[in-house]
Amino acid sequence: MWDPTSYLRFTDHRERPFAELLARVGAVSPRRVVDLGCGPGTLTPRLAERWPDAVVEAIDSSPEMVAAARDRGVDAQVVDVADWRPSADVDVVVSNAVLQWVDGHDELLRGWVAALGEGAWLAVQVPSNFHRPSHALVRELAASSRWADALAGVRLRGPDAVLTPEGYADLLADAGARIVDVWQTTYVQPMTGEDPVLEWISGTALRPIRQALDDDAWAAFRGELAPLLRDAYPSRGDGITWFPFDRTFAVARV
Repeated sequence: MWDPTSYLRFTDHRERPFAELLARVGAVSPRRVVDLGCGPGTLTPRLAERWPDAVVEAIDSSPEMVAAARDRGVDAQVVDVADWRPSADVDVVVSNAVLQWVDGHDELLRGWVAALGEGAWLAVQVPSNFHRPSHALVRELAASSRWADALAGVRLRGPDAVLTPEGYADLLADAGARIVDVWQTTYVQPMTGEDPVLEWISGTALRPIRQALDDDAWAAFRGELAPLLRDAYPSRGDGITWFPFDRTFAVARV
């Protein structure tokens, strides 16, 4: 279950990659624009602002996120990204920070490129920081003797959850895209407050663990993880914690 409130605590940090991804899409007057994995709907209106004459379609696999999006006036639908296929009038597909959760999303991307009409645009952004302490420490703690049994059925994402930038470039080019633009950015995010990295990952990377544990166990897990993250991401004297966050972007024109 996704928690929109937790996810939205760091809206500013989540908006910038979306804007930078969208800036590289050259579509002028698309008929239909699709937001795949719209989340709580905070960014979907940017698509309508960019292309006011287009039909904007928004989907997400989480009923909680779709409900939050609808509360904001976004006509979102509950659809699993893995089940979505483009209709003939789709000219722009945007998938922002979603595909890292989808096993085999390389095949999805190939299928989307093949199904999109000539001139359509596909824009994807995925977090690529699974090698960082924010994720590695979670995997190590979950595998420890204290938690291994309780979390035996939980799958946590590792570095193989996403491709390298070169991997996405090869995939899109081999799938037939005529224009391929791939890049990676490390955002050194300034964060404040008590245990800011723990709060950040509580809305994303820790979601599978939260689903597996009751309230008391969840509080205990967070209590053990917090000092590990503080050591890995120390707070400065001015209260700022630097949180390096890697993201990979891929834009293709079919």
